Amino acid sequence: MEELIFLIEDAPEGGYTARALGASIFTEADDLPTLRDQVRDAVRCHFDNGQGPKIIRLHFVREEVIAA
Repeated sequence: MEELIFLIEDAPEGGYTARALGASIFTEADDLPTLRDQVRDAVRCHFDNGQGPKIIRLHFVREEVIAA
């Protein structure tokens, strides 16, 4: 596997959630540095040695509401 993409969203209660596309991996954290560590750890736990991705891509999804 070359690359694994995570969708990063703001959590309703604060912090961030991360969900992998194409793999059953989910994690969350209060800040971005911790989220990066949590994502790496979750990927290491999910895949056997040598089977994980070479690159982890974080795709940030944000919703913004503005007055009309």
